[in-house]
Amino acid sequence: MLLQQAPDYPIETFVLEAIADAPAAHLCHQFVKGDINDYETVLQFGRSVDVLTIEIEHVNVEALFQLEKEGIRIFPKPAVLQTIKDKGLQKQFYEKHNIPSPAFVLTESERDVLNHLNFLPAAHKLRTGGYDGKGVQLILNESAASLAFSEPGVLEKLVVIEKEIAVIVARNETGETAIYPPTEMVFDPDLNLVDYLLSPAELNDKQTSQAQQLALQVCNAFNSPGIFAVEMFLDDEGKLWVNETAPRAHNSGHHSIEGNYCSQYDMQLRVLQNLPLGNTNSIQPSLMLNVLGEPGHSGKVKYVGLDAIMDLSNVYIHLYGKTTTKPGRKMGHVTILGSSTRELMTKAEVVRNSLKVESE
Repeated sequence: MLLQQAPDYPIETFVLEAIADAPAAHLCHQFVKGDINDYETVLQFGRSVDVLTIEIEHVNVEALFQLEKEGIRIFPKPAVLQTIKDKGLQKQFYEKHNIPSPAFVLTESERDVLNHLNFLPAAHKLRTGGYDGKGVQLILNESAASLAFSEPGVLEKLVVIEKEIAVIVARNETGETAIYPPTEMVFDPDLNLVDYLLSPAELNDKQTSQAQQLALQVCNAFNSPGIFAVEMFLDDEGKLWVNETAPRAHNSGHHSIEGNYCSQYDMQLRVLQNLPLGNTNSIQPSLMLNVLGEPGHSGKVKYVGLDAIMDLSNVYIHLYGKTTTKPGRKMGHVTILGSSTRELMTKAEVVRNSLKVESE
């Protein structure tokens, strides 16, 4: 999606990815097949470009630090990635900068969880490697302690969640910032990833302002150019807590392609070129629905029901070009624009019932 926006600017794009037929391979000027976790591969790739950014934070940070020393501009900065990719360091960062975040305990093994039963109910999160709902276990009581990870993790106190909110902030090299309206994320309870989101979130003016200011506080604390998606909990008493931060374009901002005057991808390209930042205002209320692989289907992908939703007005389909599907895999998203939440939800239900991702 970043590369689809790139031809609007006089730039040449390079992509490093491990899979030869990656969806981005045909959209860039130069494609390099390689492992983003391999030091030498990342180092050599980085030396071929003027500015480097990431699509996922699980990358060889040591190579990025070396590239930074050599003068390559890297957004976000390697120090930010080093902190964010380790949930333990990330929680300590919030604590150090007085950013409200749920109480936590660092753990090295299942035994550490058993030693903190008084901390339950809690979420146990792997410190590294978790993504899209993977690497998180809810441990509500002692009988569920066996679900704890044996690897290093973070035991995080559960809060009573009224809503889950995300706010995207952009920052360029001159320190200029732009803040998007908050989005409300609704999660699939089984897959533990976003089912759909609404933007702008249904918050009162005070909550909206507080969410944006909290996201800005997080971004300023990181003190780095980039795009930051700050995920938050709004609890049952109206207090906001930072859950975690994604240092990149994020699922919670996909709706911005049609729903906002400047999409998160256009904004990211502006950041990379140190250009003035764009208009983050919503054009219309929007709903984004993730398109996931159907249960029981693995293999070469087949889309069923596309025709049924192509006739709907203000409905925009984005398929990611992945050639194979599996249950719960993100295969695309659909953005819907409308004048009311009721209209958005009604159309979303039509899309949900019509569009299926199956295997051949």
